[in-house]
Amino acid sequence: MSLARAASGLSVALLAHERRAPRTSPYEQFDARVYALSPGNVEFLRQIGAMPRRATPVYAMRIHGDGASHVEFDAYRAGVPALAWIVEDALLQDELWRALEVEVAAPPEAMRVEGDRVVLRLAGGGELSARLVVGADGARSFVRAQAGIEASESAYGQSALVANFACERAHANTAWQWFQGGPVLALLPLPGRHVSMVWSLPAAQAARIEALAPEQLCAEVQAATRGALGGLSLATAPRSYPLSRLSARRMVAPRVALAGDAAHVIHPLAGQGLNLGLQDARALAGVLAERGALRDPGDMRLLRRYERARAEPILGMDAMVDGLYKLFGTHNRIAGRLRNAGLNLTDRIPVLKNLLIRQALH
Repeated sequence: MSLARAASGLSVALLAHERRAPRTSPYEQFDARVYALSPGNVEFLRQIGAMPRRATPVYAMRIHGDGASHVEFDAYRAGVPALAWIVEDALLQDELWRALEVEVAAPPEAMRVEGDRVVLRLAGGGELSARLVVGADGARSFVRAQAGIEASESAYGQSALVANFACERAHANTAWQWFQGGPVLALLPLPGRHVSMVWSLPAAQAARIEALAPEQLCAEVQAATRGALGGLSLATAPRSYPLSRLSARRMVAPRVALAGDAAHVIHPLAGQGLNLGLQDARALAGVLAERGALRDPGDMRLLRRYERARAEPILGMDAMVDGLYKLFGTHNRIAGRLRNAGLNLTDRIPVLKNLLIRQALH
């Protein structure tokens, strides 16, 4: 859809199991899975008509280390309208399907490159050929496997536990995060006095907490967040999913480009997974839009330009997130003093904080 809008002159087909009809009835509750979208990606979604109407701006962020250390980020002081926007997964998917203006075909069962095109054998019979195939089909990518692109993957041994709560105190459009010596707990603002929780925990611990009665779950989260928002009451049932790290060796192959989780999966502690995927879409759409009317969209030189444009941002974000996970997960006393001192030092240097904010706006 984004490629169809941004790269004029292309005929685009989406291969999916089915075309999902967007829901039209009002949402009575919040989706437990949410994303913190960067302002750059919010603008992109608005341009293609896919930004959910129900979205909550984040004006401040408070990050706490496992000691008394902390760092605070403030949009007003940094001179930006918002640090991020919190959107729900279900609403975002609805808007993307609503904005879709391309043919939807059955999913592929096989893929082969034949000279100047890719031929895909579709489920249920029939074939479809294209000059370029974009694999945006998740961590278990069919396109990546068929293109012979290797990927390295490792499990974090953690699960992300998500749930929504009504809170006693107003969140004031603030996002909270606590590093807990391995686990990482975040509360993200939703409309009204509601927050969405993302708690990355060892898998067994996540399963234990997910199985708690609502009152017990609220008490445990309230204790872990040091009562920052007062009493909590469960608004959406908890659910969890395993966390892993994935990195494709390449983002392109002959007549194939990867985007999103098909190319990279990172730990959610920085909330940047979907942002990286949307930035992939923006970069690929930009390269294709600038190719010229007669140039083959599957030209390998064109695809390598996309790969080069994304290499540094993806590598940098992956290294930073994995480094933070390891730094705050170690129980070494020296490392503990260094990480907490680093948070406090960052909090006292406005120029450094503003630089970090500017990097996160894309």
